[in-house]
Amino acid sequence: MFFVDRVQEMSVLQTAYEKPESSLFVLYGRRRVGKTTLLSEFCKEKPSLYYLATEESIQANRNAFRLMVADFLQNDLLKSAVDASWEMIFSVLLSAQENKKLVIVLDEFQYLGKADKAFPSVFQKIWDTLLKNKNVEVILCGSLVHMMMEQTLSYSSPLYGRRTGQIRLKQIPYAYYDRFFPNLDEQTRILYYAVTGGVPKYIELFHPCADIDTAILQNVMTPQSFLYEEPEFLLRQEVQDVGSYFSIIRAIASGNMRISDIASALSLPATSLSKPLKTLCDLDILEREVPPTEKNIETSKKGQYRIKDNFLAFWFRFVYPMRSFIESDHPEIAMTKLKTGFIPNHVGYVYEDICRQKMWELNAQGKLPFLFDRVGRWWGGKDTEIDIVAIDTTDRSKIIFGECKFHQNVPMQLSELHQLKEKAAVVPWGNANRDEYFALFCISGYSEDLQQLAQEDSHLLLM
Repeated sequence: MFFVDRVQEMSVLQTAYEKPESSLFVLYGRRRVGKTTLLSEFCKEKPSLYYLATEESIQANRNAFRLMVADFLQNDLLKSAVDASWEMIFSVLLSAQENKKLVIVLDEFQYLGKADKAFPSVFQKIWDTLLKNKNVEVILCGSLVHMMMEQTLSYSSPLYGRRTGQIRLKQIPYAYYDRFFPNLDEQTRILYYAVTGGVPKYIELFHPCADIDTAILQNVMTPQSFLYEEPEFLLRQEVQDVGSYFSIIRAIASGNMRISDIASALSLPATSLSKPLKTLCDLDILEREVPPTEKNIETSKKGQYRIKDNFLAFWFRFVYPMRSFIESDHPEIAMTKLKTGFIPNHVGYVYEDICRQKMWELNAQGKLPFLFDRVGRWWGGKDTEIDIVAIDTTDRSKIIFGECKFHQNVPMQLSELHQLKEKAAVVPWGNANRDEYFALFCISGYSEDLQQLAQEDSHLLLM
């Protein structure tokens, strides 16, 4: 796979590299999101040393690092120094440094701290006494989010305050999918995004497949396929009680989004869910949504939880409930169920996310009627829900309402605009004279009367 996006991250690392001083970066993010590829691209044509830590003992890691440095320097003396400490190895490495800046990458850094809880303190001393005053760029990289935060970013970590920057690498936005799938139409690209969710490894697996059904069947819907047990693998590395976390995610995938509904579905007290929900949000698996018009987002009682990760949402909706059929060698039953609910129960929600991403992009470009600082889904009243509401919290005189429709081969109709306006009337923002704009998104375009109306009404935006 070719390298796509990551412009901002590359720029941050390159800017630090060009400064005549040392830098210490923490790069972290979930597995398969492209951290190693980013580092490989960044280190091209630069003097660099890349060490991948393992889950072996700290002694085994130290010996492996020593041998790597010895080979890098062609230093036979270091190669034979079997008792060399971490400090000695780094000292030898730096003593041989030439004028050009050196990049040192310690990948899967969390395994070093896991093998020896004192290692972050050891590395803090190495940074303070050796690395900080040399012309090097050090990157500590890791895939276990909680462990990386504890070892490098938390206030209790010995490395707290030492870093010069941190990058949490996230999934690639949909806007770049035309680079991955240039020969597909937009509808089909969205289907691929709805499952792969911007994870480079998943994109790589789906890329050669003839169509989305083939891609899902080959990569997800058989017990031997690469992604069949992916959610369990991801969670097992981050949390201890995988079963409890699975139950929470499954309850949300089934439509229980309020904490009281999740608790009811699991027959648990709501108070017992606060910690696991926070953990899942920290891992970017879930996110807590609040209507953008709420005065205080953090304390609002209207919060709802949704699965933020496209692949996990797909898996818990269409794979997890069908595992009995899949493991009894009847994936065709699971695929039949998938074809019935894929668009309305999954892709439609993903398309709403894409539209909200687009709103932020247009907002940054100044291409909307006003600059907003909040955009999101709104709900309230008697089952009233609006896909997009955008506001400027410093100016209550303007508001944008949006509707998103993934109608395949059916254009959006004027009646859908009327329905949106009826729902907008119950949203409490500003006063009766507020300036209302209506943004319509539809993958299959718009009816002729809607197009005509948009030419006449500057408050109607066909996106």
